[in-house]
Amino acid sequence: MAEISDSDLRDLTVAEEMEIEYAEHALVKKCMENKGFSYWVGPVASADARRAGRYVNDDVAWAKKYGYGRPFDEAAEKDRREHPNVRYPNALPRKDRIRYNTALNGDYDDVLRVDLPAGGTIETPREGCWAEARNRLYGNLESWFEAKKTVTGLSPLYVPDILADERLKKGLTAWSACMKDAGFPFSSPDDLREKRIARTGKMTSGEARAYEVELAVAEAECAVKSSLGRTARSLEREHLSVLLKKFRKENTAYQRMRLIALSHARDLRNR
Repeated sequence: MAEISDSDLRDLTVAEEMEIEYAEHALVKKCMENKGFSYWVGPVASADARRAGRYVNDDVAWAKKYGYGRPFDEAAEKDRREHPNVRYPNALPRKDRIRYNTALNGDYDDVLRVDLPAGGTIETPREGCWAEARNRLYGNLESWFEAKKTVTGLSPLYVPDILADERLKKGLTAWSACMKDAGFPFSSPDDLREKRIARTGKMTSGEARAYEVELAVAEAECAVKSSLGRTARSLEREHLSVLLKKFRKENTAYQRMRLIALSHARDLRNR
């Protein structure tokens, strides 16, 4: 594998992130089979599924097709009940099920710990097939876990500043006025989300999906008209870039190890 220089460092595309996740599953499958268990590759979230849950959606076509991502939520819930990686261990005798879970996830009495930038700690087992797969892909499980959880744990440090920014407040005022004109009087995307969840909780799946598509399309059209989506993304890049300078070491390690993992994933796929 070629050396990755600082000039090569970059963030991954969604498709590249998916390549790594498939490789993780493939390595876990091999590891589990070596320990006498069955394992199935997947599921890996699609590119469209990963677009759900944004602060505000300004993709009208996506909103028309998926609403707020309910099809993905329902598919994920079905996987949690019916995927072979769920049904298989659940069907094992208790003793074998414990062995399966330890083989897959490791022992939570032996963990790596990382202090998060916004406070608190997070842990992951040192052993198990998931740990083994990630150690192989990223080159060093401990370094990868520390870098990842640091870089991906920065949002609590900058989101309050974004919400207090006058540029976002101006966009919110315009967005809210647009939504009111469309028949949906919400003060913010957070207000919309809270009330949507409360309302759809009393609906059937079909009723909820129809309502959410109508609401999501209105939100997206107003986010485009008010530029709220573009403003929110611009502010996130602005505020995050400041923090990434402070955590330059961790971000450099994170980007480098993800590119290493991508290279390893492609090597595995081509074997």
